[in-house]
Amino acid sequence: MPIVNISVAAGRDPEVLRSCLRAVHDAVRDSLGAPESAIRVLLTEVPPASWSSGGVTLEERSARSQPGSHASTSNGRDEK
Repeated sequence: MPIVNISVAAGRDPEVLRSCLRAVHDAVRDSLGAPESAIRVLLTEVPPASWSSGGVTLEERSARSQPGSHASTSNGRDEK
């Protein structure tokens, strides 16, 4: 039984998530020849405050990219 785990940052439209689930299901079915009823696709939405890349959360990155934001990185330079 194929099991696929997908983690995405929360905030996408439910229809977009449903489309992703279908596309992944179809790809597993087509590539592995697995029976439809045996395929499991698990999609987890992670809050932006709990998703980090390069030591910066998505929430922090988003706040920095807002107009008028002057947040700086730990090295004292503005991140662009």
